[in-house]
Amino acid sequence: MSISYLESKREHPARSAAMKSIVAVETKDREGWLAMWHEDGLLQDPVGVSPLDPEGEGHRGIEAITAFYDNVIAQGDVRFHIRESFAAGDECANVGTITTRSADGAVARCELVMLYRVNDDGKVLSLRAFWEFDDLMEGYF
Repeated sequence: MSISYLESKREHPARSAAMKSIVAVETKDREGWLAMWHEDGLLQDPVGVSPLDPEGEGHRGIEAITAFYDNVIAQGDVRFHIRESFAAGDECANVGTITTRSADGAVARCELVMLYRVNDDGKVLSLRAFWEFDDLMEGYF
């Protein structure tokens, strides 16, 4: 698990949410990950049109976010390596690499920037991940 870089940074509510998200995804803590979200949260992973979001509108609300977890996140093992983190206002931008291993053993790495925005209670209002789907598909080995 690679949150040691984030743990070394100044405490910030959005950065704390990012760390909780990473831990929950890597440990397959579905309920813990879903509990982080505001009921009307918005997940865009990746931002824009992709096979994971054909309309490019993102996944809004707990029901849609739960479906994304079940249909995408839960389908493999995900590992994060965060190299940079910048917090300001109610947001945090993390720069890093995600490595995914599918159930059939295929592995892919993807460079990305993840933006977390939280409310005053620390609930995630939005998670916007910027990465290129085609680069992920080309990176499978």
